[in-house]
Amino acid sequence: MLLLHCPLLLLLLPLGSRPQKLPTRDEELFQMQIRDKAFFHDSSVIPDGAEISSYLFRDTPKRYFFVVEEDNTPLAVTVTPCDAPLEWKLSVQELPEQASGEGSGDPEPLEQQKQQITSEEGTELFSYKGNDVEYFVSSSSPSGLYQLDLLSTEKDTHFKVYATTTPESDQPYPELPYDPRIDVTSLGRTTVTLAWKPSPTASLLKQPIQYCIVINKEHNFKSLCAVEAKLSSDDAFMMAPKPGLDFSPFDFAHFGFPVDNNSGKERGFLKSSKFGRQTPSKPRVDLHKVCIGNKNIFTVSDLKPDTQYYFDMFAVNTNTNMSTAYVGTFARTKEEAKQKTVELKDGKVTDVFIKRKGTKFLRFAPVSSHQKVTFSIHSCLDAVQIQVRRDGKLLLSQSVEGVRQFQLRGKAKAKYLIRLKGSKKGASMLKVLATTRPNKQSFPSLPEDTRIKAFDKLRTCSSVTVAWLGTQERNKFCIYRREVDDNYSEEQKKREQNQCLGPDTRKKSEKVLCKYFHSQNIQKAVTTETIRGLQPGKSYLLDVYVIGHGGHSVKYQSKLVKTRKFC
Repeated sequence: MLLLHCPLLLLLLPLGSRPQKLPTRDEELFQMQIRDKAFFHDSSVIPDGAEISSYLFRDTPKRYFFVVEEDNTPLAVTVTPCDAPLEWKLSVQELPEQASGEGSGDPEPLEQQKQQITSEEGTELFSYKGNDVEYFVSSSSPSGLYQLDLLSTEKDTHFKVYATTTPESDQPYPELPYDPRIDVTSLGRTTVTLAWKPSPTASLLKQPIQYCIVINKEHNFKSLCAVEAKLSSDDAFMMAPKPGLDFSPFDFAHFGFPVDNNSGKERGFLKSSKFGRQTPSKPRVDLHKVCIGNKNIFTVSDLKPDTQYYFDMFAVNTNTNMSTAYVGTFARTKEEAKQKTVELKDGKVTDVFIKRKGTKFLRFAPVSSHQKVTFSIHSCLDAVQIQVRRDGKLLLSQSVEGVRQFQLRGKAKAKYLIRLKGSKKGASMLKVLATTRPNKQSFPSLPEDTRIKAFDKLRTCSSVTVAWLGTQERNKFCIYRREVDDNYSEEQKKREQNQCLGPDTRKKSEKVLCKYFHSQNIQKAVTTETIRGLQPGKSYLLDVYVIGHGGHSVKYQSKLVKTRKFC
């Protein structure tokens, strides 16, 4: 196969009156030409033994050439459509053995030479229409000028072509095993385990092969080129270059054209970014690719329950960066175990436990007509997500931390479904109250700031003075102390910060006092307390509990204090 630009090729063909002997592939020259990107700039010539990337405008055919110089030459041509089906045809015509001009040896004008070679259609060897990776392979091909004609009737698209006259020695594409299927060996609600047989290119030929898995919800892919096109953007993974700009297929990993809904607008050029991808104009598709090295078993995790996924596997030769697709498969994850819905009773507090990242459903069906319904949520640990639906209609969706109260408009015979989603950090504990009677409140009111402030200047060797905020509602406050080690950390304090644990869980010896407090002026709703009888140079953990009319308590944020060692 000859590595020449087409016009140069046509000039060289009829230079002598005797048959022109075309040289065989010079490997050193070939490697030099491949490294020289300008050599194939906007070229119509297919290089021998190298994969090229190019593009097609919709309904605009494109033609490539290559020369086979001797009869009985092995030949392999591979065409890879990326994001649209292609129509392509391979044909051959004889090369002119001598120039015209009655043996004068004078070269003919260029246009006459071009017409002499390309005016005839030639003999068709192979044709294909579709989006599969398709091959033409012949162990004995005639000499001649070969033409590869390509057409896309669906949209502007990107494609790849590989041709070689030494298919036995090149073998750039990884070979598939005798059973190229992907097996689903394990299926869960959020995981799927896949296994496949290794490529003989890795196991027998010892070439470097890595496997890349592609997961999506739409369909299987027939080439890694199609995956990369979809990953880069939904329908347009890279804009086409403007005419006249310096452009080479070797300069870009991906290029193609979007569907142009406004033919009057000029196609824009999108420069290659640092990371080789562009911000798509459309939302990203739910498509993921992960390369896992040479392992032949892999578990895909973080999937959604009861969802169908498509899995594709590609063996990639890391030396050539060329790939072969296994036979893809699909599987539906198992349904999520149906959870029991907890029934809420009007005016009664219900304890709820949720596993890490878990979900719980509560149901509230008032027996009588009501104008309003109040939901009080006390998240004992980290924040949780709450959704409230009335007869299927979403009324509320918020994150809740600490104590929150929501009042919603009622409706006769309405049923309320409460969905609680736990924290990603760990398990969640909550207390939930639903009521149609606004005066039936078991949860105490809380200020926005539930911190305890310690006054450093008022510290002594045996006492500390602290303050905290109250509300306009008269509540009972109880303060407790506990001696801790000097190395007691904020992280330990955070782990013990369960706001739902009440004074009943504390030792009587830890109790300092209880008192009632409120203020009609919210700006003055502050109380202070001096805690005496402490030991010099010791650390203490202080807790304040506010207890509501229904007996339910909420703990303020714990405070770590230390008495003076010398006074």
